Amino acid sequence: MATMTANAPAAAPPEGEEPKKGGKKKLVLILVVLLLAGGGAGYWFFLKPKGNGKPAPPTPGVVMPIDAIQINLADNHYLRIGLGLQTKSGAPQDLDGSHALDDTIELFSGQQMEKLSQKAFRDALKAKLAKQLDKDYDGDIYDVYFREFVMQ
Repeated sequence: MATMTANAPAAAPPEGEEPKKGGKKKLVLILVVLLLAGGGAGYWFFLKPKGNGKPAPPTPGVVMPIDAIQINLADNHYLRIGLGLQTKSGAPQDLDGSHALDDTIELFSGQQMEKLSQKAFRDALKAKLAKQLDKDYDGDIYDVYFREFVMQ
């Protein structure tokens, strides 16, 4: 009985020629990978939606006037201040102004008239008031305006 082997040695290529090692397949594979990477980069920089997962900034709604009140300042002076609360669009338009009045009294009481005469100080207090009111009104306040601001 003779045994046969299934794997016969391959014939050697003629002299001067190197055996082919799948060069065309590698070239095609590299080209496909480069095309996919270029297409992904193009999408990322030019066609990607601009939302980036961030919510749209709030838009202003109506301005709700708050009646003017008198607040005692330092050194027997007083401040008459009237507010306008601008809500965010879609927020309820019938907000109770008691939080706004209470926070305004708390913030401005006892302040010195000289400091309140300075725009930078007044703007800082206004920003602090707006932040507090936005918290008190569950994020429904867009901005706060001084409708009346008289010191004596």
